[in-house]
Amino acid sequence: MKKYKSFLRIRFINGLQYRAAAYAGVATQFAWGFMELLMFRAFYKADPSAFPMEFSQLSSYIWLQQAFLALFMTWFFENDIFEAIARGNVAYELVRPMNLYNMWFVKNVASRLSRAALRCMPILLVAFHLPRPYNISLPDSPASFLAFLVSMALGTFVVVAFCMLVYITTFYTLSPLGVKIISISLVDFLSGSLIPLPFLPDGIRSVVELLPFASIQNVPLRIYSGNIAGYEAALSIVLQIFWLLFLIALGRLTLARALKKVVVQGG
Repeated sequence: MKKYKSFLRIRFINGLQYRAAAYAGVATQFAWGFMELLMFRAFYKADPSAFPMEFSQLSSYIWLQQAFLALFMTWFFENDIFEAIARGNVAYELVRPMNLYNMWFVKNVASRLSRAALRCMPILLVAFHLPRPYNISLPDSPASFLAFLVSMALGTFVVVAFCMLVYITTFYTLSPLGVKIISISLVDFLSGSLIPLPFLPDGIRSVVELLPFASIQNVPLRIYSGNIAGYEAALSIVLQIFWLLFLIALGRLTLARALKKVVVQGG
């Protein structure tokens, strides 16, 4: 366990060096957040009762989404993992006294945490001081905030576990590009990244909320905003735990089978 903690610390510190990229990302996320809010505001003015979320809840959802984008973004991958598999450098990883799945998992978590640490505070500070209803509201209770923290951690682990499956497919393909494009397009929509899931038609939403993608950012952001609470929030967290365990088990099994057949050429 100590070696994984050390690896996590090293990757986290290394990620903190990219401050210029973080500041550029903050500016982009502010622009995107304001654009989304103004777009939804135009629709809400037409008929506020026609929407499944209060605008204040939607505002909190959007700003939290932007603040913690680095934790939940599905298009962020560690390119060195893809290169290690494609070029055969994974052989060096296999001789290390570390579990390959655990090492890659920790690497992904550390990279996301470092990026989120650099970006979240400026966005949250500004968003909390915006005029209502464009600001972030405080959660309904301390229990809701605690549930949000637990759910956010689970959502981060779920997206990393899903990304692990994308990495592993590179053992079976010549290029990860096709799998990356398909997975990013699919997960962005089904996770509530493009449109919050409550805005989907009821029939589609009831199915999508059961999929693992809804356990990424949909659950923690709706818990914080107060859109789901009580029994429904607890049930959503249990579903997050289920999908996390399922994806990790599937990833470990798939990686073990891939490593049995992997062939590394070269001198």
